[in-house]
Amino acid sequence: MFKETGHHHLILVRCYFAGKGEWLMKKFNLIISLWLAGVIIFCSASAAPGQVQGKIKGKVIDAQGNPLEKAEVTIVSVVTASKKYETTTGKDGRFSQVGLQPGYYQVIVKKEGFVPRTQEFHVGIASETELEVTLVTADQAAVRSLSEADKSFVKATRLYNEQKYEEALPVFEEAISLNPDNWAYYFNLGLTCKKLNKLPEARQAFEKAVTLNPQSFSSNKELGELLAKEGDFERAADYYRRAVEINPADPDGHYNLGVCLVNLGNGEEALAQFQKAVELKPDYAEAYFQLGSLYISQNKTQEAISSLEKFLQLAPQSDKAPLARQLLDFLKK
Repeated sequence: MFKETGHHHLILVRCYFAGKGEWLMKKFNLIISLWLAGVIIFCSASAAPGQVQGKIKGKVIDAQGNPLEKAEVTIVSVVTASKKYETTTGKDGRFSQVGLQPGYYQVIVKKEGFVPRTQEFHVGIASETELEVTLVTADQAAVRSLSEADKSFVKATRLYNEQKYEEALPVFEEAISLNPDNWAYYFNLGLTCKKLNKLPEARQAFEKAVTLNPQSFSSNKELGELLAKEGDFERAADYYRRAVEINPADPDGHYNLGVCLVNLGNGEEALAQFQKAVELKPDYAEAYFQLGSLYISQNKTQEAISSLEKFLQLAPQSDKAPLARQLLDFLKK
């Protein structure tokens, strides 16, 4: 009997994206803005202060367009950083600030639970500037930075976690069609197919995941499990062996490799795998039963008795318990 791996955790991918070109363009625009601001201030220096001051007003909303109250708004002059104004939004998400000298400014908007946002704006002579600032949560910001393939993957993962496997399946396939080189997409597709009892499709997905990432412990282990269920113990043993090489601290991997080796007639190596399983997990009842059975085949009576007694101590209600008791009665005669 193969040991299922318990909870399967979907593997999410971290996405990196480069915005260096965009940053350079913004920096160039800022340099031009600074130069223009100097020209504007210089040219208007002869005007009376009350005649040149401008005003900014704006609204802060969330990603759904709802107004955000009590957002902190800081307005800083690009030319003279010491010129700073601070205010907060009202219930309608609105804010305003008067008394701004003509020039370029940055408005920095912050609110707990949201990613801070900075925007640049220009105040003209005796003019009024209006802004709308949208704040998003960290999760929303991450999704916005994803590729189309990753957006599909995130959506499919959400459906999987909601146990909507039929709906998740085509969305995982869509992600793969957009990016066929991401091993994690295939791995999660395999888990979804497995949930839907589409085992041949699951095996194909895990095979692709292993091809793209041979060092994936989970992919090797899942593929070994499906191949063993198909009766292909030789190939299953290869993948389980690779899995325990990647993660030697996994007791289930050693146990399942041991079962494959038993079916291949390799009792000595199987014995070593079951011993490793109980070393890593001292309460591994199934492994003790397998050890007892192997010791009997090797005529190691005391070792067999010890292993079977340990099995019954750990799992007295197991469906194998009656057989274990019969074997013990036979061994003790």
